[in-house]
Amino acid sequence: MKISTKGRYGLRVMTDLASRYSDEYIALKDIAIRLDITIKYLEQIVATLNKAGYLESMRGAGGGYRLAQEPSKYVVGDILRTMEGNFSPVECAAEGMSECPLVDSCASLSFWKGLDDAVNSYIDSYTLDQLIQGPISKK
Repeated sequence: MKISTKGRYGLRVMTDLASRYSDEYIALKDIAIRLDITIKYLEQIVATLNKAGYLESMRGAGGGYRLAQEPSKYVVGDILRTMEGNFSPVECAAEGMSECPLVDSCASLSFWKGLDDAVNSYIDSYTLDQLIQGPISKK
C-alpha cells in the first residue's frame, strides 16, 4: 500500500487548516506557499475535500477555505479514503466487496483481511486534532 501525492497533500491541507482553525477563511495562495504545493494542484485537492463536505469556501476578498467542523471531528482514515479510495491490499479483503469464488479454498484470505483491518484501524484511530497536537507515539 502506498499513499499517493494527492492523499498526502490532502491530509497536509487538512492539518494546515486544522492548525489555523477559526472562523476566518484562509486564501488558497497562503496555503500553497506554506505547503509548497502549486495552486493548480491545490485547487484539485481542495475541490475533492470541499465536495466531501470537509471544507467551507468563500469567494472574493477575504475569501478562501476553512474547516467545516472543528479538527477533532475529522478522522484521518476518512480523509485518506476520500482522497485515495479504500486501502484494502487485495480486492477480496475490502469491506463490502463481493465474495471471491475461491473464498472456501483461499489460504491467504484471512491474512489479507487481517492486514486490511489493521491498516483501517490505525488510520481511523487518529483525528486531525491529534495530528496537530504533536508527534504521534506508537499505539
